Amino acid sequence: MKRRDFLKAAAISTAALAADRAVSTGKAQELSDSNAAQLPRRPYGDTGIELSIISFGGIVVMNADAEHASQVVGEAVERGVNYFDVAPSYGNAEEKLGPALEPYRKDVFLACKTGQRTAEGAQTEFDRSLELLRTDHFDLYQLHGITSVEDDVDVAFADGGAMEVLLRAKAAGQVRHLGFSAHSEDAAVAAMERYDFDSVLFPVNFATWNKGNFGPRIMAKAQEIGAARLALKGLARQRWPENDPTREKFGKCWYQPLTDPRESDLGLRWTLSQPITAAVTPGEESLFRLAMDIAQRFTPVNESETTELIALADTLEPIFEV
Repeated sequence: MKRRDFLKAAAISTAALAADRAVSTGKAQELSDSNAAQLPRRPYGDTGIELSIISFGGIVVMNADAEHASQVVGEAVERGVNYFDVAPSYGNAEEKLGPALEPYRKDVFLACKTGQRTAEGAQTEFDRSLELLRTDHFDLYQLHGITSVEDDVDVAFADGGAMEVLLRAKAAGQVRHLGFSAHSEDAAVAAMERYDFDSVLFPVNFATWNKGNFGPRIMAKAQEIGAARLALKGLARQRWPENDPTREKFGKCWYQPLTDPRESDLGLRWTLSQPITAAVTPGEESLFRLAMDIAQRFTPVNESETTELIALADTLEPIFEV
């Protein structure tokens, strides 16, 4: 199932969100601990900006009611999250995130994306995203999910392509930094050869990297051009096994997430031990909270832990492979 189709299906399945918010009911002040440890931050390239090592993925508030969305966003900010990522294809996430994030907008780094490849389509998405997110600019705007050199990169960079909108918006001050997210090494490398993007958002996952050999080429190229590296799928385990009884609990995950305490700790810490700025979390609220907890006590994985993860990866079916 393609990601966009999966998210449409997830839009009608909010039972998991209701279950996972059990520990999150009540007022925002009850959720937040003013003395809570703040998430570590790292430089976003050489811009002088520092981002929390965990990003708030906008899908977390997809289908949430307004009060709950505000509570979750408020708690995230309280715990030190200053990097928020969203896209038009994430159901009604923009509609929910905009009002919830509005009180904190001047203090956070807001990233958005377009899945359109033509200038006309990208402009329409860009304008609507600004409106829904209640902002006059994006700190980062990205080509979303480039997978094919021919269908995505070539079209976006051609005359009348989406890159015209991104470059025009940056020149006008509506966008401060440009990037892309990628699900293909070939497409990612091709995009970086055509423009010096400020950052690259791509899977940096212990299984896709160590068994699937997916990610090293993107990482190397991004470092070569000086682009910041932003990670996806840090808490991914593998493709969903057939008839997995836990699948219904994670209606916003198109892959099997890491949920075992030991595996999730090692997996996310492996991602955060790579030369990246931050990791974007899965869309499940419970997994976002798990990611924040792991990140607050982060220490780099050691040699024996890496060996343990490589052994685990050998037993899995990575969500991306070369």
